[in-house]
Amino acid sequence: QVQLVESGGGSVQAGGSLRLSCAASGISFSSNNIMGWFRQAPGKERDFVAAISWGGGATYYADSVKGRFTISRDIAKRTVSLQMNMLKPEDTAVYYCASNPRGLGYVVWQAYYEYWGQGTQVTISS
Repeated sequence: QVQLVESGGGSVQAGGSLRLSCAASGISFSSNNIMGWFRQAPGKERDFVAAISWGGGATYYADSVKGRFTISRDIAKRTVSLQMNMLKPEDTAVYYCASNPRGLGYVVWQAYYEYWGQGTQVTISS
């Protein structure tokens, strides 16, 4: 059974930091696997935030988070983390971890992510 479990969400003031983690199990962690973070703000569509290739560790970011967020993976622990710094009120959203186990399509294309976590709330106050 595939499980993606996010943790680390919470509420902080603008300018603060949070670190999200995603613990994955039941997934084939081949080098093709792409792990991604997406977010959905109230009343908006779910958007791509960041992704990392499990094999080579290549990283990808949405323009809105470049220079502030860092995605990383721990191969031994099978976790993916998202370090979020210099947070802004517009970063407020539910953040989802997702897996594209075959590495298909472009990293921002949500349709190719087969497995999703339940989401964790991030709230940034001004």
